[in-house]
Amino acid sequence: MTTERAIWDALEKVKDPEIPAVSVVEMGMIKEVDVRGGRARVVILPTFTGCPAIAVIEQDVREAVGSVTGVEGAEVEMSYDPPWTADRITPKGRRELKAFGLAPPTGNGPVLVTSIGLPKTALCPFCGSSDTRNENPFGPTPCRALYYCSSCRNPFEQFKDV
Repeated sequence: MTTERAIWDALEKVKDPEIPAVSVVEMGMIKEVDVRGGRARVVILPTFTGCPAIAVIEQDVREAVGSVTGVEGAEVEMSYDPPWTADRITPKGRRELKAFGLAPPTGNGPVLVTSIGLPKTALCPFCGSSDTRNENPFGPTPCRALYYCSSCRNPFEQFKDV
């Protein structure tokens, strides 16, 4: 059990390459950690199919797990069963997203390719205002949309719901 705890501690340090304010654990991407003898197996739930950061996350997880004392080999696999949902983000992860300037997902709907299904307003992570509007359903990554706050006049990104 000590090795498993050490692996979880190591995974807490693996940051999401697209959102470096949160770890893969805080994002709820780690489905399972299994240790048998000196072999460790980690199952990751990617946030989005086709996410360009998957290969980097896989490599970073493998390196982090492999650096744990007592681990002789690390196997990392991706799984989409069950699909990752925004409900998996930890309370700490939600706070870190907000501090990063990224509005956490609201839990009000699925991610869609168009603005249909996106909230018309989002809570501004800078001032907390709901006097916001969706500027573009397409953010810098498939998991984010762009919003503008009329109160503090800051643009911000809203993490889409899944």
